[in-house]
Parts: sequence; C-alpha cells; structure tokens
Amino acid sequence: MAQNADGREVSLVIGTAGHIDHGKTTLISALTGLDCDRLIEEKKRGITIELGFAPLRLEDGRVVSVIDVPGHERFIRQMVAGASGIDATLLVVAADESVMPQTREHLAIMELLGVKEGLVAVTKIDRVEEGMAGLVVEDVAEFVRGTFLEGKPIIPVSGVTGEGLEALRREIAALVDRVKPRPRSGALFLPIDRAFPISGFGTVITGTAYHGIARLGDEIEVFPSGREGRIRSLQVHGHSVETACAGQRVAANLSGIAVDELNRGDVVCHKGIYAPTSCFDAVLTLLPAVKEGLKHWQRVHLCIGTSEVLARVALLKAKQITPGGEEPVQLVLEEPVVCTSGQRFIIRFYSPLITIGGGQVIYPYSHKPRGAQARARVLARIEGLKTADTAALRLERLTADAGMLEASAAAIAIQETPANLSQIAAGLIKQEKLVELKGDRPLYLSPARFKELMSELQSAVEQYQKAFPAEAGLPLDEALRQVPLPDAKALRSLVVLMAEKGALALDENKLHTPDHVAKNEGEFLKNSQALMDICRRRGWQLATLDEVRAEMGLPPKVFNALVQSMKNSRGLALLENTYVLTAEMEQTMLDILRGIGESVTLAAVRDATQSSRKFILPVLEYFDSKGYTRRVGDVRVVRGDGRASQN
Repeated sequence: MAQNADGREVSLVIGTAGHIDHGKTTLISALTGLDCDRLIEEKKRGITIELGFAPLRLEDGRVVSVIDVPGHERFIRQMVAGASGIDATLLVVAADESVMPQTREHLAIMELLGVKEGLVAVTKIDRVEEGMAGLVVEDVAEFVRGTFLEGKPIIPVSGVTGEGLEALRREIAALVDRVKPRPRSGALFLPIDRAFPISGFGTVITGTAYHGIARLGDEIEVFPSGREGRIRSLQVHGHSVETACAGQRVAANLSGIAVDELNRGDVVCHKGIYAPTSCFDAVLTLLPAVKEGLKHWQRVHLCIGTSEVLARVALLKAKQITPGGEEPVQLVLEEPVVCTSGQRFIIRFYSPLITIGGGQVIYPYSHKPRGAQARARVLARIEGLKTADTAALRLERLTADAGMLEASAAAIAIQETPANLSQIAAGLIKQEKLVELKGDRPLYLSPARFKELMSELQSAVEQYQKAFPAEAGLPLDEALRQVPLPDAKALRSLVVLMAEKGALALDENKLHTPDHVAKNEGEFLKNSQALMDICRRRGWQLATLDEVRAEMGLPPKVFNALVQSMKNSRGLALLENTYVLTAEMEQTMLDILRGIGESVTLAAVRDATQSSRKFILPVLEYFDSKGYTRRVGDVRVVRGDGRASQN
C-alpha cells in the first residue's frame, strides 16, 4: 500500500515505456530490487515478453506500483494492457541508441491513453563516451516537444553502476506529489492481466484497479462471461489488506470461479453495476504520422483495458478520418467487452499491425443507429456526454436522452453503486433536473418526459370525463393502459406529483380533475337497470349488444358511454364482443356450476340453464379466461370457491 509520510494512503501506478533493449527491466530492478522478468523464455532471450510488476519504495516511506512493459513491436498488446491502467509514465531511452521506432510508438500510445504526467530516463550512460549522454538528453528533449512530456525531467542514469539513481528517485517522488490520486469511491472495475491457481486457496487474479474499491467478501461478476463469485482475500504489494482501491496493483483470491474460466481481458466488477457491450460510442483520433486515413466500417484491432478484439469503425459524420483528425464514431465489436465511460483505448490496423490511433469511450452501451434521425440522436448523445465530467451530469444527460430510466438501468448506464446513484439522483431532484417516480422499481424521468406524461394522463382523464360524465373518474387500471409506465405504483407516484400541483385528484382508484362532479347519476342508474332487466328477461338465451341497443332506443353516444362505464366497473362483460353477460348473471352461473359438481360438462350446463351450445360455450370459455374454471379434456373443474384468479 502506498502511503504518505503522515500515513495517508496514496494509490498510483507508474508504467515504463520505450524501445526493446533500452534497459527498462534493468532500471526497474535497480530502483526496486526486483527482477520483473519472471518467465524462463524472458531470461533465456533477454527480453521482456509479459508485464512485470514491482513496488517502489521512496525515501519518505511511500510505496508506488511500477509496471514494466515489453518493448518489442510484437508485444504491443501486452504493452497497452499494462499502460492502460497507469497514472504516469517513465519513458526509457538508451544513451547508445537514442530515440527508436518503439520509443515513438510507445509515447504515441501514452498520449492516446490520456497519460498527462511522467519523466524520462536516459539509460546505459555507462556504455557511452563522456558527453554523449548530454547529446541524447538534447535529442530526447526535442523528441518530446509538443507532448505531455515536454518540460518534464530527463535524467541520465545507469541501472548497472547506479549513477543517477538517486536523482531519478527524487524526481519520481516529485512526480508522485504532482499526480492527483484517482477517486476511491464507487463500483470496482479491475481488468485482469494474470490469473493462476494457488494450492489451498484456489483462483487468484492480478490487475490494476481502474475504478472503485474492493472489500473482503464483496460479491463480484467477471465480464464479459458474467460468472459470479466473491472476494475471499486481497493483497496490495504482497501484503494482505481488507480493502483495495483505484490506482493500486491488486491481487484477489476469488471463490466460486475456476481459473480456467478466466482470460486476460476479463474484468472483475462489482455485481450489478457493469454489463458487457458489443457497441460503444466514442471519440476517435488518428495519429498525424499515419500514412493513410481510416474509412467507414474499416476493420481494426481494438486494445482496451487488457482486452484485444477485432472491431469495425462506424463513422457517424465524415466518410473517413484523415491523419491527425478526430471524429465521433461507434466501435462495433466482433466479441463483447466491458468498458467504462471515459476509458481510453488504442486501435491498430488490421494489417499491417501498426498503431494508428485511439480515443475515449463516451457511452459504453450503444447500438448501431438505423436512419438519419437515430444517427442524429447518437451524435447528440456523444456531444452531450463529452463534457459530462461528473456522474451527476452523465445521469442528467442520459436520462434526457432516454426520457425515462429504471434505477437499475440508470446504475449501469452511469456505472455507479445503488447508494451513490441514489445520492446523485437526490441532488438532481432537488435542483429540478430530474424527477423520481417511486415504486417497486424506482424510475428517473427527465423534466421534459415528466411534462409529457403529465400531459398524456391529464388528457386521458379529461377525455374520459367527457365521454362518461356519469362516472366518478378514470379507473387506475385503464389509466395504466393509456400512459406508458411499467406498473401501478409508478402511476400512483405520478398521480401524487400531479395532485401536489393541483392538476388531478384520486378517489377510490378513480382519477379525475379537481372540479369534476359526476353528472346525471340518476339517469345512469336508470339506464343501467334497464339494461340489466333486458338481460334478466332473456336469461340464458343471451342478448347481443345490438339487440340491447335496439330495445333500449338510446342515442348511440349515450348507449356506448353506458356500456363502457358498466365494463369499467365490471358490471357487464361482452362475450366474443357480441353477447352481453351482466355481473348478476356471472354470479348465477357460478352457483349453477357449483351445483353441478366437480366435473362440469357443456351438456350439463346447457340442460341446467335450458339453453343451447351457442350461448353456453362462450360463457364457459369466458369463465376459463377469468380463472373461474379450468378445462381438463372435455370437462371443467370449478376453481376453489369459484372466484377468479388474479390474472
């Protein structure tokens, strides 16, 4: 664990960069006392193939993590995997060779990955004549001009003799002072760079924590596979800890996941916060030195986190990106990955395999737009999220884009824990930039969508009152069919907010405007009684809707309102959209069915009612649909006490 002199923890990772055989591993060994080349092949060939890691202890007791990356062009994937999680870079240039091809490529990658701090070590000064190191320092100063390393310290050093090491240590300490630690709150995001078994413990993974905090016992998911497990133990710098946080090199012992179920490129995440994606919105920059532009739908290698996958670049505005140019794009992946908002990535030509550019994830969970309107919406979302540098802004703008988000979907969209999400949303609600509808699944609405829903519900209530003036108001279940909300609790929450504004009132599950008074109640009761009298006289020779309409002789508008009102209050049902069955007749039929016994046949009901198959079959099928009866072959069984199941 890295700590300040006063004991305050500091989390910071420094990554090496530079051409092969420029002395990166030797320098790290001289600084830390550890040899980062652990593989037999690395020892045999004298080159770094895989990532190496070591803790670097400074004079004041602070400890920072150092990642040693391969310098060979064939191992750029491993280099990017290590560089993606660093906070600062130590560029290494050999005094006997000066700037070389991978020096240029590595520095370009660091720039594309958004690294802002670092310094340069000119190594192997013991191998050159006196004065030569000074010339290389001048050469390097010219090389880094215009990059984030311009004006940063350039220290001549020998990892063999130790010359310059103390000066380098002092500059590293000053670098640590300059780098702002990563935020430690939030949901864990830990890309895996190694996974291996340990006898008696099980699966152990290592990686640099990009985001959030890990605790003993945390439930985790590994993406993109979605396998679930738990953190059994944690180590930082070889010491057991109870928590590990962003900016630290972490080793975690995972329970519930076998080592052969893991791969480099997988990410250990807090459960329920992240999700895999096959398409993300981004801003992509092409390196100025690239010899040709990048065309729409061109195939590339995508290096993101510790993953490398093939992808297509979908340009959203231009037909191609010219060298040095920047464009909003979508990356459409051939295999899913998991990534974070703001995460940096590298792209390389499909062939030849050279680094051509990189960019930043703007929105991880996108889809290919179909049509000009959808494309314009994606472009607007990218533009809005580019400057959303806080979780609150992302939530506000993503809710504005979607109109409405369930809390669980919002947590994934902004990649925050439920607790943090709730706190962020509360602040936006207080500022009237967000509206919450409470329920089993809380909903977040943009102010614009909230106004639309209020208008839709207000209109539905007013239209219903106009059509059915004799009724107390619009039934809630009917309102739910007219307003696009997922459940009755969300609707009730909307009603409460509208009631607070004096727009609506709710009485006995009926919605109405505050000034609404049911009119012509006596006429409604008279007409409904007349309708039921007709049905009683017809008995089980069921009357059709047209027959009832003709016999009552009411104006069409009055008759239709009467029927709709009685349907809403469950006073009648229409069978096959033709025959009228009153609630009174439903109860009578239930009594008849119970009287017949356990096994009810159509013939038995027909005989008991002195009716015919024409009328009885629609009644029995209606009872089946309501859950009063259950059909078993040619007979029906009355359920329980004959009351409908809740369906």
